[in-house]
Amino acid sequence: MMYAIIRLRGSVNTKPDIKDTLRMLRLNQINHCVIVPDTPNFRGMIQKVKDYVAFGPVNGETLALILENRGHLVGGDRLTDEYVAMNSGFKNIREFADAVANGKASIQDLKGLNPVFRMHPPRKGHAGLKRTFQQGGALGNYGEEISRLVEKMR
Repeated sequence: MMYAIIRLRGSVNTKPDIKDTLRMLRLNQINHCVIVPDTPNFRGMIQKVKDYVAFGPVNGETLALILENRGHLVGGDRLTDEYVAMNSGFKNIREFADAVANGKASIQDLKGLNPVFRMHPPRKGHAGLKRTFQQGGALGNYGEEISRLVEKMR
């Protein structure tokens, strides 16, 4: 299982250890998204920065949406089905996304793919950046609802 983590808040008045954790996750700017595996190390990092990010388990369909709309290669070129077919054992982006979501492949398996996805601010805005998702805000664990947030930020 893989997690999608999206940074929603800035770094003003943030504790140094939280800034370091965000930097280690490569979430250097607001609306940046990374895909990480479900390991104890990453779960601890997510727990530390939960008040600054939105996160949830990502499925193949949602990951394909991220890769198709926001996937870029190092150098700025867009990710295409042809590039995936030539540089990996997968036929297209959707097949690669399903393999990554199911743990059969990794984002790093596709050489040249930028691991940070720069998302668009959500259409119709955030629900609020001071409360958790469970309290009606936008921060913290979305669970399966992360796909709705990704859809708004496509």
